[in-house]
Amino acid sequence: MTAPVTGRPVRSYGIFIDGAEVRPSAEFITRENPGTKEVVARFTHGDLAQAQAAVAAARRAFDRGDWPNRSGQERAAVLRTLASLMRRDQESLARIDAEESGKPIRLARADVATGIALTEYAAALAVTSHGQVHTNLGPDFTGLVTREPCGVVAMITPWNFPLLLLMQKLPFALAAGCTTVCKPSELTSGSTLEIAKLAAEAGLPAGVFNVVTGPGSTVGHHLARSKDVDVLSFTGSTAVGRSVVEASAGNLKRLSLELGGKAASVVFPDADLEDAVDGVLFAVLFNQGECCVSGARLLVHQDVADQFVQALVDRVSTLRVGAPLDEDADIGALIHAAHLDKVLASVDGARAEGARVVAGGTRLTADGLGAGYFMAPTIIDQVSPTSRLFTEEVFGPVLAISRFRTEDEAVELANAVEYGLANSVWSKNIDTALALGRRLRSGTVWVNTTIDGAPQLPGGGVKSSGYGREMGQAGFEEFTEVKTVQIRSGKRTPFFRGGAQ
Repeated sequence: MTAPVTGRPVRSYGIFIDGAEVRPSAEFITRENPGTKEVVARFTHGDLAQAQAAVAAARRAFDRGDWPNRSGQERAAVLRTLASLMRRDQESLARIDAEESGKPIRLARADVATGIALTEYAAALAVTSHGQVHTNLGPDFTGLVTREPCGVVAMITPWNFPLLLLMQKLPFALAAGCTTVCKPSELTSGSTLEIAKLAAEAGLPAGVFNVVTGPGSTVGHHLARSKDVDVLSFTGSTAVGRSVVEASAGNLKRLSLELGGKAASVVFPDADLEDAVDGVLFAVLFNQGECCVSGARLLVHQDVADQFVQALVDRVSTLRVGAPLDEDADIGALIHAAHLDKVLASVDGARAEGARVVAGGTRLTADGLGAGYFMAPTIIDQVSPTSRLFTEEVFGPVLAISRFRTEDEAVELANAVEYGLANSVWSKNIDTALALGRRLRSGTVWVNTTIDGAPQLPGGGVKSSGYGREMGQAGFEEFTEVKTVQIRSGKRTPFFRGGAQ
């Protein structure tokens, strides 16, 4: 069924290449609001020729343009201006992401605010980045270790945090002096294209940031295969991440991959249980559970498990599921019908394996929600560590609960999945917190908080959650190459005796 068109004008976008929006005569991808099924945007269905043109523009801008050779201060000035323009347009950017992804508008506003903070921090890194000078190698030997921009960076971003995940990559690559090509999700391309326009307004030279919308099988595949792309930064599922690795194998480009996750919230009896209830629900229901670091598993100590589960059930019943532009909504709509069906199927599978659904587990069609893809926040108790709900990423508002008795058992359960993106620990015992921080195999461990952070702190995964880091100093360094320059001064001592005079 064709989605209805809203009363407001539908946003229509071309692609952005070499500093200008290009509107080729091609088919469009129509995007509906997941909460209302109204058409809100149309994106160009990019093809191979357009992907090639975008990479060529970025290659020219790096090899012949001045962006890589500008001072850090000059690059920082452009990034600060971009941040200012994002702040000016914060409400419109948030509305675009809310309408295209289904998330509540207040979450989308927070995404934009964090994107602004990341851009400002990257500007600071552009100014403060420096190399090393080694002067103690001998009286006639000086060594320089420099950091240089790595070249052309391709970025492939997902639909769950369209603007935020772009800004975890783009400003850091620009701060380093790289040129870029982005393929956003074909479902949620609007804010990325708006950022391209704002970057041009901020003074970013033509060709330094290019955007091609369209399917991953065409546009994304070319970015992975292209020999003119030096680094590829990808955020998405582990399955697609593996295909990116395979496609890039022939050219040996550097990859940075943030992939799937199955994070655990580990609750000990000495935790502030009221805080832990709020944190556990936030961890699993933030962004409808459509979040790589979602706390989709709860590991709770047997001594407080029954009390804690009941508190979760009581609290979740007070949460509001609402349309994306509902100012009071706690939880929004899932991205599309097929994904909602997949999440509901995971609940049915857990029931069949003997788990107990104690809250939710159904599609919501209540009055006021419209025709969108809404699901009741779901809590499932008595989940076996061997079940698919325990081990596989669901990417929806579904909490799987298992119980433990000892610290060793908690660690074993937390680490018993292929993923290693993030975990949370709830305990007021500093010994427990430090021990779990060391023993949990994930790129991030939160203690008495969850899905938290700051621009200075890097994030990324281990195991099947990928490799490489975003944000922080480490995220900046992902887009640099280290070069050693070795200098000898004075007269050279001949090595070949036959040539001595």
